[in-house]
Formats: sequence, structure tokens, C-alpha cells
Amino acid sequence: MFRYHSHFQLQYCEGLRGPLIVYDPQDPYLDMYDIDDASTIISLVDWYHVNAYAVGITDNAASTLINGVGRYRGGPQVPLSVLTVEQGKRYRIRLFSMACKPYYVFTIDSHVFTVIEADAELTSPLGADSIEIQPGQRYSFILNANQTVDNYWIHALPNYDTSYADGLNSAILRYVGAPEADPVDRYTTSTEPLAEQNLRALVDPAAPGVPEPGAADVSINLEGAWDGQLRFLINGYTYIPPPVPILMQILNGNVDASSLIPTGAVYTLPRNKTVELSIPGGQIQGPHPFHLHGHSFSVVRSAGSGSYNFANPVRRDTTGNGGAGDNVTIRFRTDNPGPWFFHWYDSDTVPVPVPG
Repeated sequence: MFRYHSHFQLQYCEGLRGPLIVYDPQDPYLDMYDIDDASTIISLVDWYHVNAYAVGITDNAASTLINGVGRYRGGPQVPLSVLTVEQGKRYRIRLFSMACKPYYVFTIDSHVFTVIEADAELTSPLGADSIEIQPGQRYSFILNANQTVDNYWIHALPNYDTSYADGLNSAILRYVGAPEADPVDRYTTSTEPLAEQNLRALVDPAAPGVPEPGAADVSINLEGAWDGQLRFLINGYTYIPPPVPILMQILNGNVDASSLIPTGAVYTLPRNKTVELSIPGGQIQGPHPFHLHGHSFSVVRSAGSGSYNFANPVRRDTTGNGGAGDNVTIRFRTDNPGPWFFHWYDSDTVPVPVPG
């Protein structure tokens, strides 16, 4: 599953985004679920009561929208989004974060999930009762409607908040036959949170290249930092959209990074080689999600982990860079030539084009 979205200024945060589902008739997990349709898509969005261009770097959202609906402090008790299920049926839930800034911890009271996909890449089935999801990330999981007929809270707690009071950060899972009412508070505690480093790619799971840190054909460390003008820099440079798009520069014969603008934000990579990118964490307003266009990558070291996994890491296209001490590391092959963005997904996006 994919998303469509704008990369022009802050159009993404203003709403130019949405899910794009490609259904696979050969899905190896077809026998694990009964229902997979538009009703099982869940989107998470941060909502501000001002234009995106007026949102400050430290401003938090007024509301979390789940499938377009949410409550906010001091606001009306609007009807929340409802996901209707039938007891005994199994559902493939497709969870999207289309947020600009926060990450969420997603839960459904009294239910556990079986995660089978991360960012359009199938994973080996993995059980979890909560999912931390960064902006731009997507997960598919199997939800077994095996509880008593009732209403259950769906929660998406943003990293800046701690409350579900009065239906904040919430939607409703409603079993057929349950009354049309808000659920009771069950206060379930997660005991099996999803950890990215425990996910395994289902197909061809080994990361490309020599299975040692820094042993790829090309290894680049990408240090992020804020400057005094609140611009996000990567290795000392920020991306400023050039007057001539990078693709047009390349088509006009400029193929060396030194001749491409914006200066310092373009990396030329050899074709059909293994590239390793390391992205240290710990910047303010973090962790920050990083997304690569045109490729999926193997996350050989995840946030929160000090170990490397080259044998069977998760493969995806968006990962968070964690906190202080983290050194998230990814591997991919340059087998899809083009001027591809590698960028931070938050509202103050700073793309780093990576031609392959």
C-alpha cells in the first residue's frame, strides 16, 4: 500500500494526500483474513486550527483525526469515526500515518494485531498489541474480531499528548449488534508493542552487500541539525528548490553532483551498487521519519537498537531516526536510476535528492 501526496511547499500538510491501495490477487496471506476493502483503511492526521504555513516548529496539533474526524479540547462532542466489524470475522486493516509532525501509538482496546506488511513490503507475521507509527509509514495487520459484541476504543496517541479524555485521539471499533454509543474505558496496557527491529522481510530478506557495518560499496553518514534560522541541515546543507528542477539539469547533461544545484544537497551514486546510509538521531522535535523515493531499503539498524541485522531485517521506505545515541542505518541497491528524494517527512521537510 502506498500514498499519493504533494511535495510542493506545504501542500501535503494542507491536505493534498491520500491512500493508494494496490490489491494483490496472489497475496500469500489471503487465507488469514476475510475482509479487505475501503472500510478497513485507517488514516491518522494531525489537525491544526490555522493554515499549515502558520504552524510553528514547536506547535502541537489541536486534534488527531482518525479517518477525518476528531475531537479537540473545549470543542464539540462530534460523532467519532466508526470501524464496524462482525464477531468471528478477520479483517486486514491498512493503517496510514498521513501526519505532518507527530508520531502516534496506535491501539485497539482488548485486541491484538498480526502485522504482515510495512510500507508496501510484506513481513513475516508478527504479533503486537500497539504500533508506533511515524509520518509516512504504513502497516497492514490482521484484526480478529474475537471479543464480546460491544464498542471498543481505537486510540492514536500522539507523542505530545497523554490523554484520551472525552474521546480525544480516538475512534470506535463497533461490533455488529453493539449500541451506538461511546465505549467504556477499559484502560488496557500494552504488553507487546511492535518493535521495528523484530520485523522480518518475507521475501529475499537479506540486506544487500557485505554483512558488516560500513562495508557497502558506498557509505554515507547524514548528520542532521538545526541552524539559527530554524532550517534543518543535512551534513551542513539545507535543500532549497532550484530554479531548474534537478531532473531537467540531468537531462541537460549535468550528471556530477558538483555541477548540480542546490549545492551540497545532491549526491551522485554509482549504478547497481549497494549504498549504506546512517542517520544519527537526537535532534530536537525528534525522532524524525526519513523516506526514500524510488526504492525500498533494508533497516539494518533500527531506532532503539544498538545491534545490526543483515540477515533478515525489515524492508520498507520510511523509518524514524530515533533519539540521542541512535544511529539508524539502511541499505539499498541503486537499481532504479533517477533523481530520487531522501527526506525528512515532517512539515518542515528538507529533501536530499539522491540520483542513482
